[in-house]
Amino acid sequence: MKISILIPAHNEEKSVGKCLESCLNQTRVPDEIVVVNDGSTDKTAEILASFGEKIKVVTIAKATGNKSFAQEMGLPYITGEIFICTDADTILDKKFVELVEKEFADPETVALSGYVKSLKYNWLTACRALEYVISNNIHKLAQSYINFMFVIPGAAGAFRTKKFKEIIKIDHDTVTEDLDFTYKFNERGLKIKFNRQIVVYTQDPADLKSYIRQMRRWYGGGWQNLMKHFRVIKEPAKALELSLMYIEGLIFSSLFFLLPLINIHYAFYFLCSYFFITTILAIYAAIEERRMDLLFVSLPYLILFFINAFVFLEQFFKEVIFKNKNLTWDRPDRVKI
Repeated sequence: MKISILIPAHNEEKSVGKCLESCLNQTRVPDEIVVVNDGSTDKTAEILASFGEKIKVVTIAKATGNKSFAQEMGLPYITGEIFICTDADTILDKKFVELVEKEFADPETVALSGYVKSLKYNWLTACRALEYVISNNIHKLAQSYINFMFVIPGAAGAFRTKKFKEIIKIDHDTVTEDLDFTYKFNERGLKIKFNRQIVVYTQDPADLKSYIRQMRRWYGGGWQNLMKHFRVIKEPAKALELSLMYIEGLIFSSLFFLLPLINIHYAFYFLCSYFFITTILAIYAAIEERRMDLLFVSLPYLILFFINAFVFLEQFFKEVIFKNKNLTWDRPDRVKI
């Protein structure tokens, strides 16, 4: 089968070269790589030009401000039966395309979620690495058993092109287009696979300012899509999974701030319990990822959870209560790969 890769890029001079090298150095080389240069003002265009005819470049003169616009512009240039979506700050494991091809040998499979890992920079990206281990090895694994993959990550997704074009109308009305796509597949009960061996290494925010900006987009986009696709929760298993993420998310986020005001002793026990659970998960993550630095993330992860809880509640009030919808894709600052 013919396999294409679609990569949106806006001011990605620090990473796009390494991303493309990882796409070209596959055990099963992709048949086509389409890069959408979304109004870049740095050296992105120059780096793309250096790859010559190995890639197709679609140029947008002025930045669109939303990744979904760039994807929509690149989609007509895709000619493969299967296309892979990834980001310009992401490195594909050398067997990524080979394993994607094997998964799509099943004609019932219309979409595929890979396993996202965090590139190692500092304590902040180590905390994100822990989150990925929890997400991929607990949540996504459970979702795959009930055929309700919550999100096909924008950095590690693959789709059957014809089916994607039939089903997906790119609406530009959320800031998490990957979540929007996944909901649309789930609404039709189509088969989405998850394979933990299909790995990418992505660049997560390495400073708190960029981290908060990214979490605002993720949480804000999560609430936007939940309201847009609320009808998907008709099935009990799907309703339960979503409630674990959103209802319990609201409860636990609120408790972090309310318990100290209600009873300081209960707050202390609550935080100690959370720290203990996080420590157990960190030990598991360190073994799973063979990264000893993850053994020491329990305390900073607890601190980071306060930030996550605040942003989660902030975006709930902003998007759901006050309906102050944000559609600007705020990209975190990059670090050179």
